[in-house]
Amino acid sequence: MNVLVELAENQILETERLILRPINLNDIESLFEYASDIENTTHVFPTHSSIEETKNVIARYYMNAPLGKYGIELKSENKLIGTIDLRVEQEHKRGELGYALNLKFTGNGYMTEAGLALLSLSFETLGLNQVKAMHSTINPKSGEVMKRLGMKKIGVMPKNRIHKEKIVDDVIYAITDAEYAEMVNREK
Repeated sequence: MNVLVELAENQILETERLILRPINLNDIESLFEYASDIENTTHVFPTHSSIEETKNVIARYYMNAPLGKYGIELKSENKLIGTIDLRVEQEHKRGELGYALNLKFTGNGYMTEAGLALLSLSFETLGLNQVKAMHSTINPKSGEVMKRLGMKKIGVMPKNRIHKEKIVDDVIYAITDAEYAEMVNREK
C-alpha cells in the first residue's frame, strides 16, 4: 500500500458535524481570524500579522504539499474553524497529529471529532502502527484532547524546541493500532 496514494484518495473526510478538507485561498479570512489572535497562537505557531502573511502560509504550507493537511470546516456554518495535520513516516508506519482550533469554537468536541476521524484514517485505511501527538507543558488543554482520542502519555521531552523565543518542554502522547482497535470495540 502506498500511503501517499491513500492520503490523496482521502483528502476529504466527513464526520457528523465537520468536513475535513484541503485548505485553499478562500480560507484566508477564517484562518486569519484565529491565526492573528495572540491568545489563539500562544502554543502552536507564530501569530500572523497580516492577511498577506496568512495568504503566504496557505500557499506555502497547505497548498504546496496538501496531503495529510486538513482544514476543519463546521458544516452548520460553512466556516473553517481550525486545522489538523497527519504527518506520516511511511518507513516506520507511524504518524503524528498536530492541530489548532479557533478559540471561539473550543469546548464543543470539534477537535476530538476531527482527531478521531484522522485516527480512523491512520489505522483503518493507512495501516499505521502508531500515532503520536505532543503539546507544550504550558498548554494542558491540548493534552486533554489527546486523552479523549485514547492516547496515553509517554513522557516529557525537556527543552524540546524553541517557540516564540522561549525554550519549551513537550509532553508526548501516543496510541497504537491495538489500543485504537480496543477503544473502537469498547464503543460499539
